[in-house]
Amino acid sequence: MDTQPENPVKDKHLLIAVDESDSSRRAVLYVADFLGGFPGFTLTLLSVIPEPEQDFYETEAELKAWIEEKTGTANKLLEHYRTILIQSGFPEDKVRVHVCVGDAKSLSDAILAIRCDLTCCTVVVGRHHKTKTEEFLFGSTSNRLIHEAKNCAVWVVE
Repeated sequence: MDTQPENPVKDKHLLIAVDESDSSRRAVLYVADFLGGFPGFTLTLLSVIPEPEQDFYETEAELKAWIEEKTGTANKLLEHYRTILIQSGFPEDKVRVHVCVGDAKSLSDAILAIRCDLTCCTVVVGRHHKTKTEEFLFGSTSNRLIHEAKNCAVWVVE
């Protein structure tokens, strides 16, 4: 009797960080077109809601209501993108959604922290087109991801 040990292959886990921009939509469509229908992938769609400064709202209730509104909007967007990915051939149980409210960290720091928590091997983002002045003043999330990501690939979709 030949008893070969089972060698379960672990899925490659991709984290797709999105917002309401066209560049995020292009990133989702790229993954759907490039990998849709291929087995061996798990996807997590991530939306990071940057938390406003502490003194932005007068009461904790106002802040909570704002966060709930933003979370609801983000969940609708993520479910829309999830549907696109499922229709492209990914199994329903392999496409997850995750919304988090960022603290004082930058978006890239929040994305990389979640990537680490979920042990994703690849981060996918869309490239926002900023002027040189905007990039100098506000930075570039995709640029920071490329330079700060460790032990993973970063796909920046044009």
